[in-house]
Amino acid sequence: MDKQSQKKKKKLENEYQQIADKYRPKPKVFMNCLKAFLVGGFICLIGQGLSKFYAYLGMDPATASNTTVATLVFLSCLLTGLGVYDTIGQWAGAGTAVPVTGFANSMASAALEHKSEGWVLGVGGNMFKLAGAVITFGVVSAFLVSLIQLIVKMFI
Repeated sequence: MDKQSQKKKKKLENEYQQIADKYRPKPKVFMNCLKAFLVGGFICLIGQGLSKFYAYLGMDPATASNTTVATLVFLSCLLTGLGVYDTIGQWAGAGTAVPVTGFANSMASAALEHKSEGWVLGVGGNMFKLAGAVITFGVVSAFLVSLIQLIVKMFI
């Protein structure tokens, strides 16, 4: 292409982009943030309520928090299997990405999506494509933080 053709092409691309931007719907940032805040806060409120409930049953704080996490993961997987969590996620957006429930939803969704390929290669293999990266990042991060903490303790 010669320079004249490139300039003409660039001009047409810019005109097209301006027209497309004119008709592109504007994101509703405030409403999306509000929905995410309310739903994420509600999920955290449920977690706090479960933690207090388990403490009321006589569990020590460590056991109550572990049981709370297990319950939230179970509820997230159950709601994902029933198709409810994805509906909530469509409405609330990032609010459903609260770490424990969002991760459980991602794992359960991958498992459900690939169950026709078999238990080992379908469910197990595809479910842990996501989990492998998250677990690896967590282990490496924990190692680095521990190493930094050890070095700081040695010199202080």
